[in-house]
Amino acid sequence: MAFLELENLTKIFSANAGVRGVNLSIQKGEFISFLGPSGCGKTTTLRMVAGFETPSLGAIRIDGRDVTHLRPNQRKIGMVFQSYALFPNMTVAQNVGFGLKVAGAANSTIAGRVKEMLTMVGLPDHGDRYPYQLSGGQQQRVALARALAVQPALLLLDEPLSALDAKIRISLREEIRRVQRQLDITTIYVTHDQEEALSMSDRIVVMNEGQVEQVGTPFEIYNYPRTRFVASFVGTLNVIKARVIDPASRRISVDGQTIATTSELKGAVAGDMLSFALRPEALRLGESDQADGNRLQGTIEHVDFLGSIIRMRVRFGDNAVSLDCFNSPTSPPPAPGSKVPVSFAPTDLRLLDNG
Repeated sequence: MAFLELENLTKIFSANAGVRGVNLSIQKGEFISFLGPSGCGKTTTLRMVAGFETPSLGAIRIDGRDVTHLRPNQRKIGMVFQSYALFPNMTVAQNVGFGLKVAGAANSTIAGRVKEMLTMVGLPDHGDRYPYQLSGGQQQRVALARALAVQPALLLLDEPLSALDAKIRISLREEIRRVQRQLDITTIYVTHDQEEALSMSDRIVVMNEGQVEQVGTPFEIYNYPRTRFVASFVGTLNVIKARVIDPASRRISVDGQTIATTSELKGAVAGDMLSFALRPEALRLGESDQADGNRLQGTIEHVDFLGSIIRMRVRFGDNAVSLDCFNSPTSPPPAPGSKVPVSFAPTDLRLLDNG
């Protein structure tokens, strides 16, 4: 049985559905990221799991227990907010031990647990300080320690790193993942940052307009997107429009040039226009070194020199693709207007759903 189950979870605001029919099973100890743009429903879903929002429809079960209509303090969860939400008039130690104090734990128990948590997040000597004396990254570590001090069954993090600069974000996401693995605690992490989701998660739930578009491992989400939205939102993507020539042999035409795909063209007939995803890293400037490789002749439209990487835009007609090449001091990039071949493997051309 799954540790956390969301069944047809729906939240309707006035006439609009903020979240529509979310079904999800999460195993104990999994790190799950809800990924999507602002307003997609990820935070609303998290707040329903936390008990801060009441679902209009559906059910939430934690470890087999229906918690749909229980108060937040009855769900045994830990919550980390974007704004830290630390008490400014309390020391770090008092903040971390606050939940235990409210629960009536003995002072000796609180002191031991606070010491343990501060050591775990790398702040063993900061207990007597106040939040204003800490950096943003340190404050977020304290917020994490406070959420974990009560030994929750479920850890929820709502864009906890978005207010921090890039270098601190990278360091803290590694720290969060280390602590989560050490405690083996089931975790839901809300973010709009695809790099965070890809680097931290066991699985990613991609959301759009209140619905789940796809659930999968970072590898699956990036390499095998099921919809146009997932393909375009996660990573850099080229979307190519192609006309079906022969669905049985999976031959298609891109601006009059015939290539092949390994994607099944079920239900397609000759003449249909379909959309395909092609990642920039799958493309090679020059002829294919594979006998069955695809080749398209195009024209360099734009060249950006980015130091170690040279980014080019190649147009074939109505379609154009971006590709990256490593900089070589002895081999300057082709100039705009140059005719060039672009090659890639049929396996790299992925059929997108119409959505």
